[in-house]
Amino acid sequence: MVATSAKRKTNGDQGPTRQSIKSAQTRARLIDATIRCLVKVGFARTTTPLVAAEAGLSRGAMLHHFENSATLIQATIMELHERRLRAFRRSSETSRHDPTTMIDAYWKQLQKPAFAAFQELAMAARTHDDLAAIMKPLQIEFRERFNSEAIALYPEWHSAPDDFARAMALSQTLMEGMASALMTGALDEAMVPGLLKMLEEKIREMRPDAKRAAVGG
Repeated sequence: MVATSAKRKTNGDQGPTRQSIKSAQTRARLIDATIRCLVKVGFARTTTPLVAAEAGLSRGAMLHHFENSATLIQATIMELHERRLRAFRRSSETSRHDPTTMIDAYWKQLQKPAFAAFQELAMAARTHDDLAAIMKPLQIEFRERFNSEAIALYPEWHSAPDDFARAMALSQTLMEGMASALMTGALDEAMVPGLLKMLEEKIREMRPDAKRAAVGG
């Protein structure tokens, strides 16, 4: 009996079971399918049967993991937020935190389908009360997590937290607005390099070391 109990305990310590791994993989598959549907047909036409078909699953199999469209959309928004945070961390890996490197990395992220899917949800939430009820608290949670990680990743800005907040807001707002304008044809792609260069120069001017050098000079 002792040996059997010990064996069971060892098996229990081995980590996720095959079934839990399979379940997580299926959930990820459905979320990826939801993102593709949002990009292809928009929020209004992204239905659970369509997502199930896109994922290559039956609707019943999908409902086993997500009981309704609200839970599926909530999980999708959470995944999109996680991808944005991961992209931000990757763009911040260099110790020099050069604006050119960081801006280029985030701009590349904005060209991916995940950004188009997120924008589709954000715009739809403006006039869709149920979606707004899901979106708003997750947006607040994301903003708090993003700000917390940003402060930790950029110690060189600790002496100027207000300037840092403005620099991050300027970068995110400008680049995401540019990406949205490109999708709708409102921005000429030829203007993108020059606009990103202007952003880089502005961020350099706002850095605490640049301000100290200007005062010292």
